[in-house]
Amino acid sequence: MRTWEWQKYLDAQRREHGKTVFSVAEMANIARLSPESLNVQLARLIKRGVLLRYARGVYGLPEGLTASELLYSMDSHAYVTSVSALFHHGMITQRPSLFVCFTDRRHNRSRERITPAGRFVFVTVKKPVYFPTEKQNLAPPEQALCDFVYLMRRSGVDPQGTVTFRNLNRLGKSFLKDTLRRYPGTVQKHVSSIVKQNETG
Repeated sequence: MRTWEWQKYLDAQRREHGKTVFSVAEMANIARLSPESLNVQLARLIKRGVLLRYARGVYGLPEGLTASELLYSMDSHAYVTSVSALFHHGMITQRPSLFVCFTDRRHNRSRERITPAGRFVFVTVKKPVYFPTEKQNLAPPEQALCDFVYLMRRSGVDPQGTVTFRNLNRLGKSFLKDTLRRYPGTVQKHVSSIVKQNETG
């Protein structure tokens, strides 16, 4: 396929289907090329600014790509949580420098991935703490708070010493109570203490 044909196809995919991320296998099927021939075309498309390489075997459009879309292509079982989700929901003041993702898969050597969309860190957790969300691979604020405290305690770090909380009064108390049941008692107590201090502080 010529460069203009790729541009036309990729623009149509974004416009008609909202698709901005493509695997090597998808692109090979589209172009009906061998892996070797495809690599030559991908290198040309990247050089001309039509595509970016976001991760191993994952390519996407230079603009309009969300972290959620990229995350799904790297690990379909993962979701953004902890400080990353807390900031997204306006629950902390500091912008995190990475996307913390919980997954039930092991990433071993590729636990941390640096991409043009940002740095992703994959943390393997088991059920019931592992609880994938249905909406945009992003944990709701109640779950993100619990995951943050769980992760900080697991690392031996004081959660309250690393971020400044705000707007915790917006948390759904009933949903938070149900969510906390999935975590160890120490996490439940710590989260409850943080919420209580925020209400009275």
